[in-house]
Amino acid sequence: MKKERGKVWLGVAAVIENAAGEWLVVEKSYGGLKGCWSLPAGFVQQAETADMAAQREVKEETGIDCIIQGLIGFRTGVIREDISDNMAIFYGRATTEHIQIQEDEIVAAHWIAPNQLAQDTKSSVMLAEMSAYHVKQYQLGLWTDIDPGKVFGYTTYHLFFNQYEDNK
Repeated sequence: MKKERGKVWLGVAAVIENAAGEWLVVEKSYGGLKGCWSLPAGFVQQAETADMAAQREVKEETGIDCIIQGLIGFRTGVIREDISDNMAIFYGRATTEHIQIQEDEIVAAHWIAPNQLAQDTKSSVMLAEMSAYHVKQYQLGLWTDIDPGKVFGYTTYHLFFNQYEDNK
């Protein structure tokens, strides 16, 4: 059964790094990225934040537990002049490294060094571009200890904000 997403989509993806500096990549069994290395990704569900969705998708697709540490990018586009397709791209680190793929959606998952991904013809366009940069240093940090007050009734509230300190 196909899920109805409407015409404004919010997806998530995550660059998850292990202790060796390798990235967790997956090969999907369907869709436009079939046969390509890409990041674990999916759609935000009701009652979850985008960073929670990224962490859930990583676990669902690969069995890897991770900690989301920051936001490193935001991809946005319009499909066939009709659907607003948006994706928040997070950075995180693995807390486990044993891969167990979700066989319904994923053909393979591996830990691969970014410099290898930048040169691999199997890498998706977005993955190849991102792997050529040190994305960790550009992330907006995750702030979870902010109280937004009661005005909107938030039950979960996360802010991604630049932690850069100007030492002038």
